[in-house]
Amino acid sequence: MLFASLVSCTDLKEQVIDEVLGSNNANPENALAAAYGQMGSATFVDHSHVFALQEYSTDEALLPTRGSDWGDGGIYRAIHEFTWGADNSVVTRTWNALNSGITQSLTAISSINNSQNVANKAQLLAEARGLLALYTFHTLDLFGQAPYRDPNVDNAPLEVRQAATAIDELITEVESLLPDLAELGQQNTHNGRFTRQAAYGLLADMYLNRAVFKDRYASSFNFSEPAVSGSGTDMDKVIEYTTLLIESGQFNLESNYFRNFDIDNSGRQELIFVVTQEINTQRSSDNDFAYMPMERIQKPSPVNRGTNASCTTPEFYATWDGNHDDPRFHRHYQYDDGTWFMNDGTDVSMPATSTVAGSSQPWFHFNRGLMAGQQYGPNLLSTGDFERTPDGRIKVIMLYCEKNTTLPVDFTPALNFDNPSQSIFTQAQINQGVRVFKYEFDPEKDNGSSNVDIPLYRLGGIYCMRAEAYFRKGQTDLAMADINKLRTSRTREALYNNAPGVAISTLNEQTLYNEIGFELYWEMYRRKQAIRFGKYEAAGTAKPVSQPFRRVYPIPQSTLDASDAFTQNQGY
Repeated sequence: MLFASLVSCTDLKEQVIDEVLGSNNANPENALAAAYGQMGSATFVDHSHVFALQEYSTDEALLPTRGSDWGDGGIYRAIHEFTWGADNSVVTRTWNALNSGITQSLTAISSINNSQNVANKAQLLAEARGLLALYTFHTLDLFGQAPYRDPNVDNAPLEVRQAATAIDELITEVESLLPDLAELGQQNTHNGRFTRQAAYGLLADMYLNRAVFKDRYASSFNFSEPAVSGSGTDMDKVIEYTTLLIESGQFNLESNYFRNFDIDNSGRQELIFVVTQEINTQRSSDNDFAYMPMERIQKPSPVNRGTNASCTTPEFYATWDGNHDDPRFHRHYQYDDGTWFMNDGTDVSMPATSTVAGSSQPWFHFNRGLMAGQQYGPNLLSTGDFERTPDGRIKVIMLYCEKNTTLPVDFTPALNFDNPSQSIFTQAQINQGVRVFKYEFDPEKDNGSSNVDIPLYRLGGIYCMRAEAYFRKGQTDLAMADINKLRTSRTREALYNNAPGVAISTLNEQTLYNEIGFELYWEMYRRKQAIRFGKYEAAGTAKPVSQPFRRVYPIPQSTLDASDAFTQNQGY
C-alpha cells in the first residue's frame, strides 16, 4: 500500500499491487525473493536508474544527445548539465524503483514475522531488514528522505525518514542484524545474498558518508564525529568494518581487474555483495552497462550491437595521464589460438571458434577498459553473418558509424559541443567521447539481457574506503599502502608480460581522489565521492558551477501530487 500510494498511476503501480496488498499472507521465501529481485529489476542494473543519478551527474559519465538519438526530451542531458527538475523522468523512475525496494522489503519482513513455520526465520528476517536498510540508504543518499511503515503494526501510518537522523537509525539497525546474518557461504548463501559480509560493506559505506547525511549543504564535513556506538569516530568505524573484510581471508583482489565484470563473474573471489543476473524467464537482467557506451556498428555477435550513447568526459580521461599502463585502464583480449585483438589497425582477422552460448553464432570479443581513438571490428553482411577471410576467420575492418557511414568510429577524448553548455552532438559529431568497456558485453540473448553480476561491494572498493578513512585521520602512510595494494595487485595481460601496476610514492588529496576513480569508475560511486571531496559543484564539460542544493535530487512531482507526507527538498 505504501508504494502504490506514492507512485499514483505510474507504470509501476500495477506491478506491485499483487505483491503488496496481500503482504501478510505472502509466502515468506517468495516475498524475500521479490525484495532481492527489485535490485535487478532496473534499480541497480539499468543505466537510467541509480547509475544515471550517481554517474551521469559526475565527470565519469554523461549521456549526450547524438544526432537523432538520445534526445528523449533532454532527460539524460539534464542530469549531467544540472538542470533537472522534479518532473524529470529519470529522477522519478529511480525514486519509484527504490521505493519499490523499500516496499517489497517491508512486505518480506511482515511475511516472515507472520509465518510460524519458516526455516531459518531469524536469518531470513535479518536479510529482509538488511535489504530495507540498503534501499533506504540509497534513497536517503539520492533524495534526502525516504518512506517507511512499521511492518509489525497493522495499518501503521506512513513515516518519512530524514537523512540527518535516519542515517544513525540505519547504522544501529544494521549493526543489530550482525548476529543473525549468515556468514558468506554458509546457510546456502552466496554473494547475491545479504550476508554478514554484505552488512560490513554497507556499514562502512554508511559511516563514510554519515557526515554528509548529517549536514548535506555544508561547506565542509565533520568526518571526526563520534560514531553512533559512541566508540571511536566515523572513520574509525569505516576502518573497523573494512578491516574485517580485508583480513577475513574470504576475499582476494583479482589480478585481472576486469574479471570482476565478466559474464562468468559469479562467485569471483573479490565480490562481496552483488546483484545477481541470469538470462532466463524467471527474472529480468540487463546489459546496459556494456550496451550503452558501444557504438551501434560494434557487434559482439551478428545479432547484437551497442547503441552509441554514454561516454566519459575529458576531465576524467585526463586524470589517467601518466597511468595508461595501469592494468585497470585497458586490457587486450586474447583468443584461444593466441591471437590478440590489438584494435590499432594491424588486425587482419580473428578466429571464429568462439561462439555465443547455446548457438553457433560467432562471438567477437572487444577489448576492455577505456576506449579512445579509431576502432576496429567485424563487418556484418546482409546474410546475417560476419564477413570472413578465405580461411574462415572473422575479417577485421576499420569501423564507421552506423548512422553516419562516412564518419570513422574515432572515439575522441575531446567533447566539442556547438553550444558548450548543452551536450548535444550533430550527426557529424556522434563519434566523440572516450567509451568505457568495463563490463563485458553478454551477446547470448539480446541487447537487454546479461549474465554479468553487478558488484555493489567488492574488495577493491573496500580498500578504497579504508584508504580514505586513513587519509582523513591523517594516517597518510596507511592510506598510501592500501592504494598501492590496489595498484600492484592488478597485472597487465601476457602481451605485457603480466606486468603489475606501479606503486606511487606520495599521496595527497587529489591523488587519492584520482586513485579511487581508477578503481571504482562506473560503479555508481562517483557522486558520493565527489560530494565528500568537495568537487561536486565544480564546472566541467557541459556542466556549470552548481549550488549545494543539487547534492540531493528533488522528490518527484508525481509523489508530491499523490501524497502530502513529503515536502520538497531545498532549492526545488
